[in-house]
Amino acid sequence: MIKLKTLLDTCSHRSKFLQPTLTLHYRTLNSLTTHQTLDSTIAYISFISSNPLFSLLGSCRTLPSLKELHSLLIVDGHSSQLNLQTKLISSYGSLGDIESARQVFDQMPDPDMFSYKVMIRWYYISDLHFETIGFYKCLRKCLNEHDNVVFSIVVKACTELRDVNEGRKVHCDIVKAGSADGFVLTSLVDMYAKCGDVECSQRVFENIVDRDVVSWTSMIVAYVQNGCAEEALVLFNRMRSGLIEGNQHTLGSVVSACSKLRSLNQGKWVHGYAIKNGVDFNSHFVSSLVDMYMKCGAVFDAQSAFDESSNIDLVSWTAMIVGYSQNRYPNQAIGLFTNKYLHILPNSVAIASVISACAQLGHSQLGRAIHCYEVKLGLEDGNVINALVDMYAKCQMIKDARYLFDSLTNKDLITWNSVINGYAQIGCIYEVTRLFHQMRLEGFRPDEITLVTLLSCFASFGDLQIGSSLHAYCVKESLSCNNVYINTALVHFYAKCGELKTACRVFDFMGEKNVISWNVLINAYGMQGDCNGSFDIFNDMVKESVHPTDATFTAILSACSHTGNLEAWKFFDLMCKDFDFTPKMNHYACLVDLLARSGRLEEAFSLVKNMRVQPDVSVFGSLLHGCSMHSRFDLGQKAVKWMFDQHPIDVSYYVLVSNLYALDGRWSQVSQIRELMKLKDLSKLPGCTVQLHKASSGMNRTTPVKFFQTGSFHH
Repeated sequence: MIKLKTLLDTCSHRSKFLQPTLTLHYRTLNSLTTHQTLDSTIAYISFISSNPLFSLLGSCRTLPSLKELHSLLIVDGHSSQLNLQTKLISSYGSLGDIESARQVFDQMPDPDMFSYKVMIRWYYISDLHFETIGFYKCLRKCLNEHDNVVFSIVVKACTELRDVNEGRKVHCDIVKAGSADGFVLTSLVDMYAKCGDVECSQRVFENIVDRDVVSWTSMIVAYVQNGCAEEALVLFNRMRSGLIEGNQHTLGSVVSACSKLRSLNQGKWVHGYAIKNGVDFNSHFVSSLVDMYMKCGAVFDAQSAFDESSNIDLVSWTAMIVGYSQNRYPNQAIGLFTNKYLHILPNSVAIASVISACAQLGHSQLGRAIHCYEVKLGLEDGNVINALVDMYAKCQMIKDARYLFDSLTNKDLITWNSVINGYAQIGCIYEVTRLFHQMRLEGFRPDEITLVTLLSCFASFGDLQIGSSLHAYCVKESLSCNNVYINTALVHFYAKCGELKTACRVFDFMGEKNVISWNVLINAYGMQGDCNGSFDIFNDMVKESVHPTDATFTAILSACSHTGNLEAWKFFDLMCKDFDFTPKMNHYACLVDLLARSGRLEEAFSLVKNMRVQPDVSVFGSLLHGCSMHSRFDLGQKAVKWMFDQHPIDVSYYVLVSNLYALDGRWSQVSQIRELMKLKDLSKLPGCTVQLHKASSGMNRTTPVKFFQTGSFHH
């Protein structure tokens, strides 16, 4: 009792200094609003200012001190006052003791709207969303009053639970109350959007009279989240025509819409608009820009946006690493990840992306190091495990991949695909088939990635029986129906197995075809030595308004090369002049191979010397193979001399010539080349050799040389 009295005297002394300020505050409120509206508010403020117990409750910073004061209030008979009880609810809520707050509320004989509002607020802040909705129902039974703050809190609780049914009930209460403001209606827009009902979001949005930037942004976000990117851009234009300027959140969502549409020009315009209007580039906006540029393939624009950002955080840094990895810039992804000046601890997304970058490079040592690092950080989630399985598989470390795969309790389809692809790459067709059956037994339905991997594996071995069985399975399970990737893989499979008619039949029945489908069929005819068939398919492709790629012309030139058809020159000119392609190494290699096989070796040598790109070892291999085939060793010597002048210290060219001489049994020249290598201090890599192919088939047959190295992933 003495303790409480002393505390009250202290608080009473302090409250005298607050009185003039509170009086001024009353006058200000009265000057802004009607007396009737503020009656209850002013009465409540007057009570607080005149009652020092409120200062005591506000000074409690720990739960024990609050409970001690609460007990003193009970002993002293002050705990039955409604406003003090409401303050106690708020105090317990602020210290995280929601159970005690509810006990105080339940002891209130006649709680008012403000008491309910405080209790609901602390339920929501404490993430007790189910209890928030239940308490709101209790409020509706006990009081016939409405409050927009309560409505907005309950709608947000429905949003967090994704409970659209309860949300609709609250919406009905809001309509009946008839006094909803823009804030409440915007909450409804967000609730319906996150529950997947974008049409209801739109209807609520159109009924908001006083739309502000938050309302517009909520609706734009609703469209983007529900896959309506075009509608989001249209709404943004409506917003601008209404003279409402977007903020960084608005523009971040608009950029996300551009990203989904792969609309690079529109995204650049939004970027420029933000710079012109002085919009603050926060983390969300920068990350959205980086993601948009990366998904549109504009890697350097993404890098510029990232470098210009003054606040690089985990989100934007991760977006950059993911973009580099997905766009196959693995060195840049690893470089950014290992940048010692950023001092950012990665999340599992960044770890998975940089592991994927290691897989692209075949860099198993760095991949292992990052594996150890993520274990140390405790970031070993499903995505990271999948990336590790894929990395070890692609680095031909199949035992490590299998160990991780077997140790994973919650496998998903990505995990299965990664390990199946790993075994497919090293040619373990039996294990590939066994894993496929095991995957199905465990209840996983294969997707297009699974089936394309299997078909490619069976195609490389020419296993017609198993591949045909897989085709039957696809038809039975309706997996290949209108799936362009699976059907294209089937065309490639049958072509590799020599079943050209079946390949054509699959192609003809395809509902959707892309340029890769056409390229595969063109190559299929070329594999059978039917150049005219390749030409006919190319003409049909152009008639169907499918724009050919450089790979299309590679397939045609390859077919011409292996049949000695000089029509290749016509298609080469067509590629350069009509379709405006810059010839690549593959195109030149096909032409050189064609001329060399045809005995037109001087023309082939002239083409090599006048190529727009620096010829590589595959081009020289074709030329030298032609010289050997037609016994033109004099021209071969000239080509070798010119080649060594162009590449004086590249050991692969010396190995190429040495193997060529060995193939012809010219062992004295082999010894001379080896002596020359010693003089120039050129060391051949251990187990490295060059194989010359006199005949080949398949997509890679345009390259007549292959390098094999001990421990190589492509041996």
